Amino acid sequence: MFRTALATRGVVRTGLKLNQCGSAIRLRETPRYYQVPQRDIDFVLNETYNFQEHYKTLQHQNADQVDKEFVTTVVEAMSGWSEEMLVPINETADREGCKHLGPNEVVTPTGFKEAYNQYVEGGWQGLSYEEKWGGQGLPQSISLVMAEIIATANWTWGMFPGLSRGAANTILDNGSPELQEKYLPQLVSGEWTGTMCLTEPQCGSDLAQVATKAIPQDDGSYKLTGTKIFISCGEHDMTDNILHCVLARLPDAPAGTRGISLFLVPKHKVDDKGKVSKEYNGASIGRIEDKMGCHGSPTCEINFENSEGYLIGTANRGLNHMFTFINTSRLGTAIQGLAACELAFQNSLWYAKDRLAMRSLTGTKNPDGPADAIIEHPDVRRMLLTMKAFSEGARSMIYECALLQDKLTDASRAGDTKEHAKIDDRMGFLTPILKGFLTEIGVDAANMGIQVYGGHGYIKSNKQEQVLRDVRIAAVWEGTTGIQGLDLLGRKIMLQQFRPLNEHLGEVYGFCWDLATKGKGTNLRSHSLTLLAKAAEWHALSFGLAIKAGVQSKDVIGVAMVDYLMYAGYIHMAYHWLKMEAAAEAALASGNMEQPREFYEAKIQTAQFYFDNILPKTQSLRTTMFTPVNSVMAMKPENFSFDHAL
Repeated sequence: MFRTALATRGVVRTGLKLNQCGSAIRLRETPRYYQVPQRDIDFVLNETYNFQEHYKTLQHQNADQVDKEFVTTVVEAMSGWSEEMLVPINETADREGCKHLGPNEVVTPTGFKEAYNQYVEGGWQGLSYEEKWGGQGLPQSISLVMAEIIATANWTWGMFPGLSRGAANTILDNGSPELQEKYLPQLVSGEWTGTMCLTEPQCGSDLAQVATKAIPQDDGSYKLTGTKIFISCGEHDMTDNILHCVLARLPDAPAGTRGISLFLVPKHKVDDKGKVSKEYNGASIGRIEDKMGCHGSPTCEINFENSEGYLIGTANRGLNHMFTFINTSRLGTAIQGLAACELAFQNSLWYAKDRLAMRSLTGTKNPDGPADAIIEHPDVRRMLLTMKAFSEGARSMIYECALLQDKLTDASRAGDTKEHAKIDDRMGFLTPILKGFLTEIGVDAANMGIQVYGGHGYIKSNKQEQVLRDVRIAAVWEGTTGIQGLDLLGRKIMLQQFRPLNEHLGEVYGFCWDLATKGKGTNLRSHSLTLLAKAAEWHALSFGLAIKAGVQSKDVIGVAMVDYLMYAGYIHMAYHWLKMEAAAEAALASGNMEQPREFYEAKIQTAQFYFDNILPKTQSLRTTMFTPVNSVMAMKPENFSFDHAL
């Protein structure tokens, strides 16, 4: 039935298979750990952003075959498959973990390989890659929606295809035609997977200290020697080859980040006909890490010993090239923040409705029971609404970037360098906000989810504590929250003389003013004026920090950057809640409702909650970002403790 539906939508012309992923089978009627929020996905795609009209503007992707019905069909297919295949193996993977059996043998948890084979057979990995590489040529935004569903159903399983997309994008953007021809088709099909190898024992985010060596060979290849750590999905049993994107130094490389090059190092060598050798390419696994969470994905130490590699892009420009991978991963990590918010909310909601404890402060709500459901208590209601506001706001923020990614891809394929640079700058400004802010509120939401359960939230069988353990890494990897704050405030705003901020806030001012003067709705005018004031305050505080840093020291930026990032995140999410509130009000006013009336009313009520209860968090951040530098930096390192053992 699903294949027939796809055929009627013209999917046969693009070769989209998905034959293993079509049926949405309900495994049980009891509350599920995760059910895809299809109504909210539809609302953001169709009513907040009107992706159907957006697709008509794309010239270099198969967008002419994409309409609302097509996207709905694909979302339903991925939803059914993820709920059937990925959700059940999420908890078992957490318990089992990965098994390291030898230098090149890591076994993934039960069901991972079977699910991956179905995913590849369904053609999902190549959804948004060009047909010449074996893909379906569909807009990038569709893949990002699929990424949200997969990440929430089973984050650690989704890391395998997610990292492979980063590797494919890196080769596509920076690799030579020969490298692309030899390695891209297998990454696009999912036949092989990829990794990102940056971190070494002596350096994490400070890549100036990278010590792995690459020695040129007469045949144009290189021999790489060095150790990389914290390599997600660095070894596994799901495919017969893994392509490592490795940062290393040439013998004559300059010091620091200007002397780093990027290399492709396959686990097994590949001959000119694409045949994989059985011989290992000198990349052995020293260990897999014993971690707090994310047990389903192996985090590996990889020892490269004269491993044959191939230069990606230009020598000594490796860090620039690797940012293709890093930015792909940062957006993926932002999705992990959304996933945690959604999971914590869903797993709390059913419990809050069922769990009986004490009577409501305003009178009995459940006269036939011994107590009222805890959802009747204000504090529980506050936590549920916060998680709901976070997850739905995060979805809108990420889908905006999905729309931008479509435009970026179209500009790239059209060779429009000016438009590409413009959109790339816009995404560059938004990326640290999404990565830093959404992962932090993902941790907050996971904490709240445990709090809703009380002591039962600390028990593994209720699954809520796993959300916190899995998401905690999100605020650390791909650059800590501090690094995202420094990127936003230092690099994107101060070093670019406020240009990205001016452009962003100009858009916010225009939208708010239009709604304040023309918008019709219960609170649209009030919320528009509130956000206008907050946007102006954001501008003023940014100039204030610049002046203070100029007068005092650059430590002003270091002291302010995390609070500044969170401040920016709360205001940016308010902007998205205003967009969704306006869309909901418009649907109610027109009577042209694609969802039940109660859906739009709940959206408007959640927007009200966000402006009343969450946006005011900016008030304390406004103060703390101007903390005196001396209160942070004056104490001598030796005075932090007077215990000689420390």
